[in-house]
Amino acid sequence: MDTIKRIQSFSINHDKLLPGLYVSRVDGDITTYDMRTRRPNTGDLMDNSTMHSLEHMFATYIRNGALSSHIVYFGPMGCQTGFYLLVRHADNEAVLAEVRRTLEKIIAHEGPVFGAARRECGNYANLSLDKSKIEARRYLAELDARPVTFIYEE
Repeated sequence: MDTIKRIQSFSINHDKLLPGLYVSRVDGDITTYDMRTRRPNTGDLMDNSTMHSLEHMFATYIRNGALSSHIVYFGPMGCQTGFYLLVRHADNEAVLAEVRRTLEKIIAHEGPVFGAARRECGNYANLSLDKSKIEARRYLAELDARPVTFIYEE
């Protein structure tokens, strides 16, 4: 039987991981960012509606922002403590600036959640603009709480 390699994200001590923005891995020209919005293993998890709502808003805004041609993927972590953002030809400081701008756009957004129609989403009734705004404010405060180094602290 072949030896199964442990994936890199499992090597991070999640009991010490604080909310922040980290480079999780680099694969060629694609950088995977760990947008950790909540502290893991504390019971402070995003509910499905919060994750889903922020995913719709953030994905739409970042794919229409300054880095639009470099965005590969944005989506939630199954552990309910953050999101993954994959960016081609990433510059960390430019990504941080665009993440901040995107969160500010969500906070200022008026109108419906993007994709909040039956034909556009498989669970369209589970979207809340208020929840996405609350989570955007919360994560922006976490990014402001300490310097963003992009490096997991041990």
